[in-house]
Parts: sequence; C-alpha cells; structure tokens
Amino acid sequence: MKTIFFFICISLCTTYIYAQTNYYAVTKTFNENGYTYQCDVAASKTVTLYNKSNKLLFTTQSYKNTGETFSQTDEGIVLLQYDAWTRAERLSIVNAAFSASEKQRVKGHELIITMCINSDTGKVDEVEFSFMNFGTYATIPISVYRKIETDLKEKVWYIPTEEGKKLNYIYYWWAQEPQ
Repeated sequence: MKTIFFFICISLCTTYIYAQTNYYAVTKTFNENGYTYQCDVAASKTVTLYNKSNKLLFTTQSYKNTGETFSQTDEGIVLLQYDAWTRAERLSIVNAAFSASEKQRVKGHELIITMCINSDTGKVDEVEFSFMNFGTYATIPISVYRKIETDLKEKVWYIPTEEGKKLNYIYYWWAQEPQ
C-alpha cells in the first residue's frame, strides 16, 4: 500500500512540474513545424513573442503619402470602423486556443495581443504577444500562440476608415484573460 501511495504522489508531482515548464525564460528562437517564432526577453522580464517573419511591428507607423510618423493621441482619430462581430470573433479565437487546464493556469491574468492590420484590406498581417517571463503565460506552449496567430489572420478582418487607409498599417492591441 505504501508503494502504491508513493507512486501516486510521484506521478502527481511530475505532472505538476511538467505543467509549470517555463518556455520563455530567456531570449531564443523556436523552430517548430514549418514556422519560426522569436522570443525576446527584456531586462524587465517582459516577453515579446512573435513570428520571425514579422516586419511591420518593427516599422514606424506612418502616413503613406508623406512618410510622416503617425502618433495616436487622445484626439479621437478613428482608424477602424467599429464592428461588434470582429470584437467577438477575436475574443473567441483566443478563448478557443487555450485548453481547460491552461485557462485555469492563467486565470486572473491577461495576455497582451498586438496586431498590425493591413490599411488597404483590413486583414491581420502580423500578431505579437506580450507577457512576463515568470508569469503563467510563460507555461503555455508555442503551439497555442501559433493557433491564435493563424486564426486571427484567417478569420478576422476590419474595415479601415478613410483616416486609417492613409497609414502604412494600423496598430491595434488588447489585453484578454482567456475564458
């Protein structure tokens, strides 16, 4: 009986340790099934996770005609038409990407998701994720973030306003706790 109890305790401890694997402790590149992600860890322990092919996220948002830098202010410049369906769809994509155990693990914490939206088509061109490297999102495998990125690119689109169409891309971010 003691032997059985011992093996049960060991297996539970092993499962707990496995679930707490920190994939993003240091800056590194992930080469997975046909895609490459970059994980940059700042001195502040903030992780920036993105597809290595991303270019816009490292480009200054500017006006196409003049090259003048665009800076979003509180002046109420609207770049995208409001659409309740688009909001619901992007939230649903994030919620669906996480398993029940992963949702439980990240409960009470928000993931920051940033998108670069094509100002001509309204399609999502690039996606980036931000979280702390010692937090709960650091235990989520790269495949979950990949699923979110591909689904956002395939299933979400926006309608740029006339002002939005003037930019080289539209920067959009939100914070979400998966439900």
